[in-house]
Order: sequence, then structure tokens, then C-alpha cells
Amino acid sequence: MKCWHPDVFCAALLNAQPMGFYAPAQIVRDARDHGVEVRPVCVNASRWDCTLEPTADEERFAVRLGLRMVKGLANADAAAIVAARAEQPFASVDDLWRRAGVPAASLVELAEADAFQPSMKLARREALWAIKALRDEPLPLFAAASARENKTVPELDEPTVALRPMTSGGEVVEDYGHVGLTLCNHPLSFLRADLTRRRIVTCRAAMQARDGTWLEAAGLVLVRQRPGSAKGVMFITIEDETDIANLIVWLKTFEQYRRVVLGAGMIGVYGRIQREGEVVHLVAHRLTDLSGELASVGDRDTDFPLRHGRGDEFHHGSPVPDPRGFPKGPHLHLDAIKVKTRDFR
Repeated sequence: MKCWHPDVFCAALLNAQPMGFYAPAQIVRDARDHGVEVRPVCVNASRWDCTLEPTADEERFAVRLGLRMVKGLANADAAAIVAARAEQPFASVDDLWRRAGVPAASLVELAEADAFQPSMKLARREALWAIKALRDEPLPLFAAASARENKTVPELDEPTVALRPMTSGGEVVEDYGHVGLTLCNHPLSFLRADLTRRRIVTCRAAMQARDGTWLEAAGLVLVRQRPGSAKGVMFITIEDETDIANLIVWLKTFEQYRRVVLGAGMIGVYGRIQREGEVVHLVAHRLTDLSGELASVGDRDTDFPLRHGRGDEFHHGSPVPDPRGFPKGPHLHLDAIKVKTRDFR
């Protein structure tokens, strides 16, 4: 199935979650590496499960991420949205709220997952701003007017507000926080210049290096395995924007760096390449917790990769209170990317 129908294989695995060895982010990453187009969650196109959509290539479908991918969204609310748009797609946030009858809290979950962007062209902040004007209990005067005229009557008529766009890194942080994966740039792509200056190579370069080569690589921690038959040896899989790398951590090294191995979301690994045929491992000699660097991704942008001072309000958010309670900072309320590691011990 994976060989001949990678699109179907990807959708099936995503719909069977939680299961298996790899998380949805790695399933999607592998599918895209094999030429499968993956489309984002959309309030007008997504069903509860991930589905297949036609493409220009008649032999392959695109995978549309389903509403099940939106963290915190109830199945019943998703069903109401799908049923309400059966006759015609939603035209706005207000239109969806009134026709589907779902609470504003569910719309917030959708907005934070960027589900209004594909069809309505509303960025996260714009969608959240529009939701702030909604009430779960409509005002009686406007509700009556809406019923008489059989059309949507907005409760608030406000001037258009130009919101400062999020950084590219902030978008990635939000994707991981509310969908569990991103279809944008990989988090480490924002850190690559800094890592290169520290002579940290990519995972692909590490896995292609000659046997016996000493080098340092870095990546997000995806999987930790410590089989009972391995005499205390731990196997770790890390990932960056180029590939994955497989690590071996001997018992002595594990005990020395236990806190880093078990607690870091992103690690740097200095060690020696061990190559046996097609099987390649990086045998860890020294491990470094790079979670602090990972936490900075939300403040970074592909167009402006330079670091900014703490007093730079444009990049770090203005300290002036927002009377409507709009979230502050370049990446809303998330402090860092949180990757759910698969641990087998």
C-alpha cells in the first residue's frame, strides 16, 4: 500500500491515530518526501477524518487534513460544521458561527489551527479578532432582525483593523501547538544559520558521512527506545529539515546525560558515525540540550533571521494592554514548539 498508494497510506494512518511508532508529523513528512500533496485543515473542505482530494495527477490524490487534527475540537462540533456547509460553503467566521451553531470556543480552536486561511484567506490573528466579536448568546434585537429577514445580521459593526502579521516561525509554533505538525518550514530551518556557525551538520549530512567520522548533529527528538534486551542501551531518532538520524546512547553516556536524554525536546549530539551496510547510526559521545534554541523559533522569520533586542516591540509584541484581550507576542500564547515524543522503555 505504501509503495503504490502512499496518499491512501498516509490518510489511513492519520485516521487511525493514536497508534504506531511515529507521530502524525512524521507520517506527513514521509508522505510529502514521497511526492504526496498534503493540504491543510479547512473549515470549508475538511471532514472529521483526513480525506483524499483529486489533483492534476490522475494517478495520485492529495491528502486533506481532517478536523480531527485540530486539538481540542469536539467531534460533535465538527459534525455540526460539516452538516451546516452541505448546501453552500461558509462565507465568513460570523456565517459559520450562526449556521453551524457551535460555541465560540470551538471557533477559537479552528482559528488557532489556521483552518480559516485556506478558503476565507483569514490569517490566525484576523480570525481570532473576528471571533472576539461573537457571543454564544446573540443579542435579542439582532437575533430577531436576523430571523425576520432570514439573513445574518452582525452584532458589531467595527472598522477594519490592520493586524501585524505573525513571523514565519510563529506560524510554525502555532501549527505544532494546535495541529501537531506543520506544512510550512521545519522548525530547524529557522535555526540552521546558527547551527552551521557552531559546526553542527544536518541529519542528512550525518547519515551520509563515512564510517568512523566524528561530527555533531542536532534535531527534534522523535522517538526514544530502551529495549529490555539491549542491556541499557538507548536508541533515539532525531529529525531536522533534511532527514532523520538514528542515535545510539550507551549506558555510561546515558547515565551521564540522563536529564538531557529524557527531558530535552531538541538535542545536539557529538559522536562517531557507525556504518554497517545500509544501517547507519551516530554513536553519542556528548549530548547538549538545545531546547532554549528551539524556544526562539517563534520569534524568527525567514526574511529577517537576525536576533532582536528585548526592547524591540515590533518583534516581541507591544506591552500596551489590548482592551479586547487579543493575545500578545509574535506567537500568541505558546512559548515553544512541543513535539510529542514516542517513548518505548
